Amino acid sequence: MAGVTTESDCPLHKIYFDNAATTFPKPECVPEAVLHYMLHQGSNINRGCYSSAYAAEEMVYETRELLRGFFQGPDSRNVIFAKNVTESLNVLLKGFLRPGDHVLVSSLEHNAVMRPLRQLEEWGCGFTRVPCDREGGLLLEALESCLTPKTRLVVMTHASNVSGEVLPLAEVGAFCQAHGLRFFVDCAQTAGVLPVSMTQLQADALAFTGHKGLMGPQGIGGFLLTEELSRQLTPLLSGGTGSLSHEERMPDFLPDRLEAGTLNLPGIAGLRAGLLWLEQKGLSSIQEWELELTRQLLEGLKPLEQKGLVRVLGRKTLTENRVGIVSFQTLSRDMAEVAYRLDTEYGVQTRVGLHCAPAAHRALGSYPEGAIRFSFGWENTPEQVEFSLEALRNILL
Repeated sequence: MAGVTTESDCPLHKIYFDNAATTFPKPECVPEAVLHYMLHQGSNINRGCYSSAYAAEEMVYETRELLRGFFQGPDSRNVIFAKNVTESLNVLLKGFLRPGDHVLVSSLEHNAVMRPLRQLEEWGCGFTRVPCDREGGLLLEALESCLTPKTRLVVMTHASNVSGEVLPLAEVGAFCQAHGLRFFVDCAQTAGVLPVSMTQLQADALAFTGHKGLMGPQGIGGFLLTEELSRQLTPLLSGGTGSLSHEERMPDFLPDRLEAGTLNLPGIAGLRAGLLWLEQKGLSSIQEWELELTRQLLEGLKPLEQKGLVRVLGRKTLTENRVGIVSFQTLSRDMAEVAYRLDTEYGVQTRVGLHCAPAAHRALGSYPEGAIRFSFGWENTPEQVEFSLEALRNILL
């Protein structure tokens, strides 16, 4: 089957359905770009006055430009590289918030948001979760009642990594504008799958990771931010930048002010290749493909749900306002056992548990058990979905 790898220690063809954690496989151009950088460039940026260093600087600049255009950001120098969404959100939250500040979040947040906020809570910050309906839809009408005089910021995921629900962030961004609040967006599950525009969302900062929909390797991500927000951030990290090296204070200009130390240059090379591949492939084709697989899985789960064997989390409206993620609980069998059997007996690789998002599982009524999650990628096929449904029927019936 297309997109399936064979492991030497296992006779089964593996079907990978954990793309919400990291996309696999990558387009061939991505590992080729990483290897090319390590074999033929290898230089650091901003530190050398020779041709390979200049080539590396050009590659990084081109990647910033691609990301600025991809997310409709303000300027390429406002694109800041980090390891991932988690590091990006830590830099943003801890750099912006002060003791006594209050934050609004959705009830579907990943621990990439919640753990920094819990740490900041110990330092005197507070937060309120904006409630969702029973299917995980954000209750926009509740935003107003969650405000306090100390609210300075709203930070929300663009799509839940548990239910696949796409949150109405354009409306949230308009709310923030009307109330003078900063707005940070976590687009870990939507970047590279849905069009994401800082301008349309009216976001002050947008955090992304490279290793999911953007097709890059692990260990590269970052964020985009407005000029005004950049002046309000205290850098979380400080160190060498290759610029203003005669000073022991961090430069006051972007991106240097928020990028201390050597960047993950092989990762940036791979991310650049992934972005160029996405431009050629087209987001709409990937989105349509993954949503068709989502529809197929949800339709196939209906008979099992009607028999009381599974419970699908989130909305049952098939492919409306969602990304290619489906989570469900098995009611007659232990979920860890089912996931284990899917892998060992059928070669179907899923993710089971709380998905680093206990808040989302509480909102969806699946805490503390969690769920089995299928998340689709560009190389998954309808044949793989049907095979997996048959495997589930064999295990549960």
